[in-house]
Amino acid sequence: MASRLRPADPADVADARARVAAGSPEHTDLRLLTKHFLALLEERAPGRSVEVRVPPYAAVQVVEGVRHTRGTPPAVIETDAETWVALATGALAWPDALAGGRVHASGERTDLSPYLPLD
Repeated sequence: MASRLRPADPADVADARARVAAGSPEHTDLRLLTKHFLALLEERAPGRSVEVRVPPYAAVQVVEGVRHTRGTPPAVIETDAETWVALATGALAWPDALAGGRVHASGERTDLSPYLPLD
């Protein structure tokens, strides 16, 4: 398995968040924030029972429970980078993202609301 993600430098995160808030994010801003917030999720919800995917940037395994080692995991969450950043920062609530079809979640333990927002 790939190594765990690491949170980004706080100054870089602040700069990227400012550009996102201003409505002018760059591709690199979304990549940095996606990986940063996935790293924070790994710290907050350690485990390997749920795979959180934010293509094309990264995927992590989180939440304690049954561990999978091969193939498709039993629990998968997938969303786009903009939605992930909004969830991580509290700009979007987990139930609203699900209801609006902005997050696709299947399997057990896929409710991330206890861990969000991440900052």
